[in-house]
Amino acid sequence: MATIAGGGPRPVADSAERRFFLIMALVMATTIVAGFSLNLAMGRSTFAVPLAYHVHAFIFMGWIGLYVAQHLTASAGQWALHRSLGRLAYVWVPLMVAAGSVIMVTVARRTGGPFFFDVNEFLVSNLALLVCFGGLAWWALRRQRYNGWHRRLMLCSMAILTGPGLGRLLPMPFMIPYAWIITTALTMLFPIIGMIADKRRTGSVHSAYWWGLGIYAAVFVASMALAYSPLGYAFTDWVIAGTPGAERPMQAFLPPGFAM
Repeated sequence: MATIAGGGPRPVADSAERRFFLIMALVMATTIVAGFSLNLAMGRSTFAVPLAYHVHAFIFMGWIGLYVAQHLTASAGQWALHRSLGRLAYVWVPLMVAAGSVIMVTVARRTGGPFFFDVNEFLVSNLALLVCFGGLAWWALRRQRYNGWHRRLMLCSMAILTGPGLGRLLPMPFMIPYAWIITTALTMLFPIIGMIADKRRTGSVHSAYWWGLGIYAAVFVASMALAYSPLGYAFTDWVIAGTPGAERPMQAFLPPGFAM
């Protein structure tokens, strides 16, 4: 989320590309915020939760703000501010992975995760995808001098984070037992849209998308295989043993008397 070294005028083609990535950033950010806002408005969530939830929310919403701000400054050509804000990402990405890991374990132990997900896929696949986000975002930061790679890898990493927002907007209970797979697959539409935009604008798809989306898809498939392996089940049982989360079924289910 930093930029290429130096300032100076950017070509018209780059200006159009910056507008595209700004729009994508706003769409992804809106998806996440809308999902959580809808849940709160419908009484599905509350602020009366343990401290870990609030720390997680602060860090993740801070990242969304930083991500959008970087695209706003890039679109406006405010490169000095863009570079200054971009340095925060080097601190924020590790914070995201740490806070995300803590909240996933906390949720698994507290409730077993959302009832429309299997506990093992929620815990194991979720943790793997969080690490995938961190890896892609860090790679993007290391490629900041190459905007073609930087912007696209960052978009792929951000797409992973749209899952919780999408999950709160979709009728997840009706998607059992495929809710996790469907939600994750839908997040991949954002990089695919970027690939289509590349093809239309330049006639080819940038290699960063093939790598970013390819790694994302590979990690997801591997994480699901691990989640449903003896090791995945054993890890899940170990994490939730002796907690309220262990009292719910391992498989997704509809609670008695459930109504949308």
